[in-house]
Amino acid sequence: MASDIEIAKKATLKPVTKIASALGIDSDRIELYGHHKAKLPLDLINQDRIEKSNLILVSAISPTPAGEGKTTVSIGLSQGLNKIGKQSTVVLREPSLGPVFGIKGGAAGGGYSQVLPMEDINLHFTGDFSAIEKAHNLLAALIDNNLQSKTRSLNIDARTVAWKRVMDMNDRALRSVVVGLGGTGNGIPRETGFDITAASEIMAILCLSDDMADLKRRLGNIFVGFTLDKEPVFARDLNAPGAMAALLKDAIKPNLVQTIEGTPAIIHGGPFANIAQGTNTVIATRMGMSLSDYVVTEAGFGSDLGAEKFYDIKCVSAGLKPKMQVLVATIKALKYHGGASLKSITEPNPEAVTKGLCNLEKHLENAALYNLDVVVAINRFTSDTEEEIEIVKRRCTELGFFAVVADVWGKGGDGTTELAKAVVKTIEQTEKTFKPLYDWKLPVTDKIAKICKSVYGASDVSYSSRASADLKRIEKLGLGDCPVCMAKTQKSLSDDPKKIGRPENFEINIREIEVAAGAGFLIPITGKMMRLPGLPSTPSAESIDIDDDGEISGLS
Repeated sequence: MASDIEIAKKATLKPVTKIASALGIDSDRIELYGHHKAKLPLDLINQDRIEKSNLILVSAISPTPAGEGKTTVSIGLSQGLNKIGKQSTVVLREPSLGPVFGIKGGAAGGGYSQVLPMEDINLHFTGDFSAIEKAHNLLAALIDNNLQSKTRSLNIDARTVAWKRVMDMNDRALRSVVVGLGGTGNGIPRETGFDITAASEIMAILCLSDDMADLKRRLGNIFVGFTLDKEPVFARDLNAPGAMAALLKDAIKPNLVQTIEGTPAIIHGGPFANIAQGTNTVIATRMGMSLSDYVVTEAGFGSDLGAEKFYDIKCVSAGLKPKMQVLVATIKALKYHGGASLKSITEPNPEAVTKGLCNLEKHLENAALYNLDVVVAINRFTSDTEEEIEIVKRRCTELGFFAVVADVWGKGGDGTTELAKAVVKTIEQTEKTFKPLYDWKLPVTDKIAKICKSVYGASDVSYSSRASADLKRIEKLGLGDCPVCMAKTQKSLSDDPKKIGRPENFEINIREIEVAAGAGFLIPITGKMMRLPGLPSTPSAESIDIDDDGEISGLS
């Protein structure tokens, strides 16, 4: 069986100018990055066209560590929609180098449902992540410079500064560090650390910004810490937004590429979904909707994380109105939630599939919380048996849902035409209109409770003493009307990764609440959240190579 990269290398790519032309864009309007990548100007966004476009979110059940193929299904579905005569563009997040060199591999899809050139997309692409990293670290440098200054000091209390540095790499040794050592000329000694770039607030800001003016406003609103007199300090007080925005002048523009079948693909931004909002940029989604009748997009991890944040943060912030949701399920994940070990989930086990259906059922209920119809896409793997697939389809029928097998890896668009037809039929017949779960103006604790009880299925929410103090700080800063961006494990509907299936009668504990004033949301943190992952014992990086002709191998 050919690998993803082997399949990608055999594909014949069209010049990106032809992909742009298929969307009605003249070649002189795009900014070329070689022959197969381009930046799109923001003035192509058309609000009238957006109102007529159909936005489809692809989400998933609670995933196994390797994920359930939302990106692959999104790409395959968009190809399938074009196969049945609809005009479709897929809009995705950019991959982070952490997973590429770590355990999950790349995020450009797989098999015959990939975005190309996959090597470029999975590595440096057009430099967006690098620009975000530099803008973030510029603010960190300005903070430390002000702490050192004797003439222009803002009197910042170094103990209150939570702004770390970032890098797009898994490196556990940098999670907690001390800076400023080596003498008085090297800054003020203090504890800090590194996060991965995808967890940066700059990434979240870029993904929620409407345009350059909004980007600069949000950058200025970044909360830095307090003065020794307990007054808040923001990035604008350090005169940082202008230079930070200058570093992001190209990163704010969406990237145009293509799928393996020549379907247009817009890839832009990449925030983590278990910490940040986990969706591509507002600008990219609006761009896709301005250029296509059907836009397929995805949100990270399960519907309890990515989809909830997509709906309650991104859609409300940007005024987007999704038409429906596709929920990706895999037989292996259902087995896992039915009690099978990760080592055995490729072995036939109808009993475990049946037991694991409870997780699928909860995610189906979650779509109803937003008044949206949902179609289940069974992402087919070679280890799946017909008996196992039939168990899932039969249960979905009993519950009143379409369940369609999608052979996205093996057949690309041909493997998703049935799914595409089900999606179009659902959109054409639905009388439902999207509604968010909560009103932003509710008290912070009410918003948190709404998510925990309705989406996760928790019975109660508790707060640590630190989280209670954070709530008072939030009110002092006047940020109580912000939405909440829950930081929670993706491995369970609860905050305990060991609770598989559909946990019941559990309590969510809020350990602390971070302020992301620039992004415009609050981050209630549950459990231990990893902001800078480490490499596994055998990282994917050990299998990646390049030959004398510049041909890369080992990417997946």
